[in-house]
Amino acid sequence: MGKSERDKMAAGEWYSCLDPEFDEMRNAARVAVHSHNTMHPEERGSMAPQLRALFAEIADGVVIEAPFHCSYGINIRLGSGVYLNAGCTILDSGSVRIGARSMLGPGVHIYCAEHHKDPVSRAKGLEVAWPVEIGEDVWIGGGAIILGGVMIGNGGLVGAGAVVTKDVPPGATVAGNPARQIAGARAT
Repeated sequence: MGKSERDKMAAGEWYSCLDPEFDEMRNAARVAVHSHNTMHPEERGSMAPQLRALFAEIADGVVIEAPFHCSYGINIRLGSGVYLNAGCTILDSGSVRIGARSMLGPGVHIYCAEHHKDPVSRAKGLEVAWPVEIGEDVWIGGGAIILGGVMIGNGGLVGAGAVVTKDVPPGATVAGNPARQIAGARAT
């Protein structure tokens, strides 16, 4: 018996996102996200209980502002004290790890999926999922986009509006589209 589409996704192989199992998973995420985004802030606290239950791992002190969106939630791991400002989107077909005390500004987007370049294969829903790893004490400015397969080292700083397509060394500052290291600049 062959691998399921979910097994292929987890293994970093091409899979069809049109598989009915993914529809169920995305629907569970939609329900949890809706709960988080519509719950009164005094009831929700730092995160709606349904959203907390959806994630793979949540440490103490995590705050996720509303609105927030994720595609599955089950591949997201957040370290202690992580802060996601309003409007953050994590399309977590791959593993997304965000280290302790890292902060994402408003409207930061993380995209793990790469869709097939061939139009016939793309129409069949073929994509591959790449992980994203964000180290500890990272600051990502508002509106930045982090693409799949990227690792941002501890203490890194990503400028607002940057499109990060390559790894960011620890302590480095990157900005622009595509993001490039700013000579002499260091995150503090």
